[in-house]
Amino acid sequence: MMEMMAAILEKNGLIMSFALIGIIMYISYIISDKLTKGRIHGSAIALIVGLVLAYLGGINSGGEKGLADISVFAGLGIMGGGMLRDFAIVATAFGVSFDEVKKSGISGVASLFIGVFASFIVGVIVALAFGYTDAVSLTTIGAGAVTYIVGPVTGAAIGASSDVIALSIAAGLIKSILTMIGTPFVAKYIGLNNPRSAIVYGGLMGTTSGVAGGLAATDPKLVPYGAMTATFYTGLGCLLVPSVLFLITKSIFG
Repeated sequence: MMEMMAAILEKNGLIMSFALIGIIMYISYIISDKLTKGRIHGSAIALIVGLVLAYLGGINSGGEKGLADISVFAGLGIMGGGMLRDFAIVATAFGVSFDEVKKSGISGVASLFIGVFASFIVGVIVALAFGYTDAVSLTTIGAGAVTYIVGPVTGAAIGASSDVIALSIAAGLIKSILTMIGTPFVAKYIGLNNPRSAIVYGGLMGTTSGVAGGLAATDPKLVPYGAMTATFYTGLGCLLVPSVLFLITKSIFG
């Protein structure tokens, strides 16, 4: 009986993944309501639970994709993959009010440049602290701190080694995870409660998945605004880092 159930679940992996995520979200919102009185949003709890399950799945399977390495949960690899993620990001644009976008004015545009430069500088400083001194490695790891998409794009463009590119992706993922989990906790202290502040926040942080997840845990109505500028941020990073910022880094470090 168990073998038959396992076979059915394996053949319907995507449906299984939706069911599992639904159960996790349901339990997370109960925990949020009963144990934290709503102080910690259910989405934030679900993110933490997902990270723990991914870690445990990776340990048990010895694989690299977390829970998706277990055949019964293989559908999570599709559900959490780039295709559905990008579809969700694009879909959020339909919830944007351009009147609110106009209100952000110069602050929204400035946040994009400030966010890219600040993240890049932090990434370079961390790379220096770990002993990297050549311009190619510093730029690639700095690009990863911008986002985990800009990292490999930059590394491939300037000829970085595969291990440095992997580090840049890891840096971007850490930033994304911290943004997802941290946004609901800092939102009330930084005034993240309206479309304009969400636009600026998305431009400053830039990691689209992290911003979208964090804002969903804060106020779902803010997701389209933050995700929109975060998407622009990624494109701006892909333009600036392999060119302007690489040349600046090379002129400083040789």
